[in-house]
Amino acid sequence: MSATAPLHLAAEIGGPPRYDPGHYTGLARLAEHGALDFVTLGDSFARPGPDALAVLSRVAPTTGRIGLVPTVTTTHTEPFHVSSAVATLDWVSRGRAGWYVDVSTTGAEARLFGRRPAAPADELWREAGESADVAARLWDSWEDDAEIRDVATGRFIDRDKLHYVDFEGAAFSVRGPAIVPRPPQGHPVTVVDGTSGPARETAARHADVVLVRATAPEQAAAARTDLRRRAAAYGRDPDTLRVLVALTVDLGDAETAREPGLESGPSLAADGSYYRGGPVDLAELITRWHRGGAADGFHLTPITPGRDLERIVNGTVALLQHRSLFRTFYPGGTLREHLGLARPANRYAPEGGRA
Repeated sequence: MSATAPLHLAAEIGGPPRYDPGHYTGLARLAEHGALDFVTLGDSFARPGPDALAVLSRVAPTTGRIGLVPTVTTTHTEPFHVSSAVATLDWVSRGRAGWYVDVSTTGAEARLFGRRPAAPADELWREAGESADVAARLWDSWEDDAEIRDVATGRFIDRDKLHYVDFEGAAFSVRGPAIVPRPPQGHPVTVVDGTSGPARETAARHADVVLVRATAPEQAAAARTDLRRRAAAYGRDPDTLRVLVALTVDLGDAETAREPGLESGPSLAADGSYYRGGPVDLAELITRWHRGGAADGFHLTPITPGRDLERIVNGTVALLQHRSLFRTFYPGGTLREHLGLARPANRYAPEGGRA
């Protein structure tokens, strides 16, 4: 990776469940003030709280540029419904949507639905890959100019530009077409945590952005190389893959001694990499890892969103911008543009359709 490659930054805005939309709106707008690529909002069947996708649909009209990426669990859900909901978020945000693909592994979560028992992680991630595949096909099932909206003739759509996807997988079959027109981005951005083995294969095959947890730059670089190799084996251009280091950050006390571990603060936590320290040292870590080719950027999860996100944006990001290491404004309007990713061609349209 070139030392001059753009740095990509994203942040999680979740935490203990909140039912005040202003809380999430405020955090998203703060992240947008720092020109971050996107924010994520975690979700799970294992805990109470508002639906992440619905919350970010509420946040969308109050923001103008930042990408919005809710966690969407593909286990116990129908891919047709999931693809429609994510496409809708892309429409209401005018091309700023993504989805953070996750699976549900526990028996307690399975009993909430009562349709099937819990399954092994490798089986669930294969199913998640099928969900991502059929979602992309459904997003393509409307050509970009399928809508006519001709009042004089009473024609709303050109039926020749709607396509059956006729997907047959191990977990489900979907005929299509979609009920939502093709999203503004063509395909909303797909995000997968590719740290674990079963998820990594799905990430390499279907994700636009892959998160990896690492406690050393060499570990992150090895994961990035492995993901790019796997993506190429699936016939993908590895340069269309963005690999971000997922880092949990605690900026509660800039003067507190760092946790034992790496030179710049991260140490192994139960669920991955963890940083405790100040905004300046976090900026140094990001700079060193990125310039060393360890990753395309970072996804930061604040321990305390209301406190730590402000310090990330006004401390860490501001310093990176001052050093001309991170942008100060959005050069485009869609999440794909923020990430430097092209709008995918439509697989069903003649000659690939409009890109």
